Amino acid sequence: MLLRLLLLLAPCGAGFATKVVSISLRGNWKIHSGNGSLQLPAAVPGCVHSALFNKRIIKDPYYRFNNLDYRWIALDNWTYIKKFKLHSDMSTWSKVNLVFEGIDTVAVVLLNSVPIGKTDNMFRRYSFDITHTVKAVNIIEVRFQSPVVYANQRSERHTAYWVPPNCPPPVQDGECHVNFIRKMQCSFGWDWGPSFPTQGIWKDVRIEAYNVCHLNYFMFTPIYDNYMKTWNLKIESSFDVVSSKLVSGEAIVAIPELNIQQTNNIELQHGERTVELFVKIDKAIIVETWWPHGHGNQTGYNMSVIFELDGGLRFEKSAKVYFRTVELVEEPIQNSPGLSFYFKINGLPIFLKGSNWIPADSFQDRVTSAMLRLLLQSVVDANMNALRVWGGGVYEQDEFYELCDELGIMIWQDFMFACALYPTDKDFMDSVREEVTHQVRRLKSHPSIITWSGNNENEAALMMGWYDTKPGYLQTYIKDYVTLYVKNIRTIVLEGDQTRPFITSSPTNGAKTIAEGWLSPNPYDLNYGDVHFYDYVSDCWNWRTFPKARFVSEYGYQSWPSFSTLEKVSSEEDWSYRSSFALHRQHLINGNNEMLHQIELHFKLPNSTDQLRRFKDTLYLTQVMQAQCVKTETEFYRRSRSEIVNGKGHTMGALYWQLNDIWQAPSWSSLEYGGKWKMLHYFARHFFAPLLPVGFEDKDMLFIYGASDLHSDQQMMLTVRVHTWSSLELVCSESTNPFVIKAGESVLLYTKPVPELLKGCPGCTRQSCVVSFYLSTDGELLSPINYHFLSSLKNAKGLHKANITATISQQGDTFVFDLKTSAVAPFVWLDVGSIPGRFSDNGFLMTEKTRTVFFYP
Repeated sequence: MLLRLLLLLAPCGAGFATKVVSISLRGNWKIHSGNGSLQLPAAVPGCVHSALFNKRIIKDPYYRFNNLDYRWIALDNWTYIKKFKLHSDMSTWSKVNLVFEGIDTVAVVLLNSVPIGKTDNMFRRYSFDITHTVKAVNIIEVRFQSPVVYANQRSERHTAYWVPPNCPPPVQDGECHVNFIRKMQCSFGWDWGPSFPTQGIWKDVRIEAYNVCHLNYFMFTPIYDNYMKTWNLKIESSFDVVSSKLVSGEAIVAIPELNIQQTNNIELQHGERTVELFVKIDKAIIVETWWPHGHGNQTGYNMSVIFELDGGLRFEKSAKVYFRTVELVEEPIQNSPGLSFYFKINGLPIFLKGSNWIPADSFQDRVTSAMLRLLLQSVVDANMNALRVWGGGVYEQDEFYELCDELGIMIWQDFMFACALYPTDKDFMDSVREEVTHQVRRLKSHPSIITWSGNNENEAALMMGWYDTKPGYLQTYIKDYVTLYVKNIRTIVLEGDQTRPFITSSPTNGAKTIAEGWLSPNPYDLNYGDVHFYDYVSDCWNWRTFPKARFVSEYGYQSWPSFSTLEKVSSEEDWSYRSSFALHRQHLINGNNEMLHQIELHFKLPNSTDQLRRFKDTLYLTQVMQAQCVKTETEFYRRSRSEIVNGKGHTMGALYWQLNDIWQAPSWSSLEYGGKWKMLHYFARHFFAPLLPVGFEDKDMLFIYGASDLHSDQQMMLTVRVHTWSSLELVCSESTNPFVIKAGESVLLYTKPVPELLKGCPGCTRQSCVVSFYLSTDGELLSPINYHFLSSLKNAKGLHKANITATISQQGDTFVFDLKTSAVAPFVWLDVGSIPGRFSDNGFLMTEKTRTVFFYP
């Protein structure tokens, strides 16, 4: 294959032909199995599984039980090979590097049969010097070792003490010792995903050749000077200078919209050199700040930085610069022990509303721009403003963070350590340091990232004895924990980025954890930091189940995806809730039964004699249950924003587990694999609305709160209506006098004993009626119409089987569903199968005879 030289011009770092060239090695490679019995073409970026699937050597890895049948792929040692010719005489270049943006994971790299380097970390960039190895005609080989075998070998070599856990629970069908390999931790199996330990070149690969110097990294951080009330911009550029002579020149920074054109003289000496430029922005110029979704605009400014160096050498970078400040506030609260835990953006306290992000696919080459756009657009369309990038996946691709910048999605960024203890031997720590340094450089310019977090649940795992470790080794594990997350990761982060907070773990007690030597005996203390909360046994309709914590960064309930999603990866014999497929797909111990348990608390289980009908009805009810459970819990957190009750409260974040799915299976997600909205996601649009009335009961008393995320006080009134299940006629209604909800507060609006409320509504009992309520001003709706059930629906009196008809018409690209019902209908669900798109509303309570819903394909 003949490769042309790319002149690096414009955004990616530039140069004239004799100065810097970049030669892409993306595209067609060949791969073969360990013994050579399988030889086939493979795309780069990509992985072995995708190559085998594209050549139809294997079927869809997600189909039925294929995750078990295809275990052999990860157990083999695969080799990637590419032969290429170069136009240019490489001997004329002072330095030639082979650069891998990402190798998954353990490999030896050879060029023309000469070993040039080794890799052991999926999360870092590798650059190998090939100046004296490259020729006119070249063969590059990347010889991978099975990640499963490697992890096992590393674990066996660690003989001093046990580093748990060994293996995931058997129900996960996973592989062992994933904590010994710097690879996507969930690729060895998780409680919502399959085990597919991939091998491959999963990111860009190229050759870079230069004579004088090369620009390796380009970063910038806007910094607000509180004292002077001005913005400054710090620009850092890392060069590899191969010239023995001093290299002089100019750096020209331009941000036209801010009237900035600044020229600095620079000098570069031989070696790795960092150029720091400081741009002071005139106080007289109005700088528009970046705001989270729902709080303002995501204004960015186009910046270009040009380096013009001796001999006509030129590098040019262009980027979008966003200005925003972030602060994690931990301070005493009146009438409450402990400290607050909330984020201020641009000086404004923000309630974080959102979810947790997991990898969108086991095979990262399948995560397309369109898929990222679909999933992240769904985040803001459901009134969310934040995602936590969970620590058992990957540091996401650049486009993910660019989209979050553009859409106003705040990111809580975990480092990739999850649910395990980790070794701290020299090789492991050296690799982690490179990983963290690279990721901080790569990501810190994004305004969307508001905090770094060292790991997922590892403080809790260690201090709460998840792995039955021997007490005699506790101090060793504590020392390892502090070495990894504090002395190394935290140190590197704070050296590289002083613009955002660093939290050692999630959950953690924040400042209290630090004061206690970086590990708290109880990291789930409700008066400090963040908590994770799960309870599948207690009644999720009972708000007393939930913790009145400062910040809840994980909570949730499982559901099954819709039948149209499952149908693609199953066969007819699988379509029953008790099938071996249904059991195989469930990776949480007793998960399927726990869903039925929650359903049975408030609904009758499906009993159709038609097995397929019964299966579909059960799938639907799992989604109803999940949506209602997470709604009740989230509303509890939102109404706890401004109050302290029995010393607890001031909740300032609700990130449910989890946003998206990695495959088609039961999980905690609100978006199915492929992006279809579950009922929970439609509910999230309502319970994360900027203005929300929340109803609940305590000792026969109905309370309704108003929760506001608005920036200004707002006058409105509350309307409370009572409907009977047996009729579409409204039974009774009352409205309050106008009142004001203050900006960014949650406040009690209404109280009434339920018996008194029902007494004023003829023929109403708890079983026969339902309450709805909304906020409005001058007849204009300001909030979603919310509701409160006065009894379990399985005990409802007068609830008829509704006959609902839909008349469908088309308006441009939108389909209009005009619905008509014969009776009051809860949880009305519209489903168009696999047609991609979403409805304007779904899973709703229909209390009027007609309703119009739009479908956006």
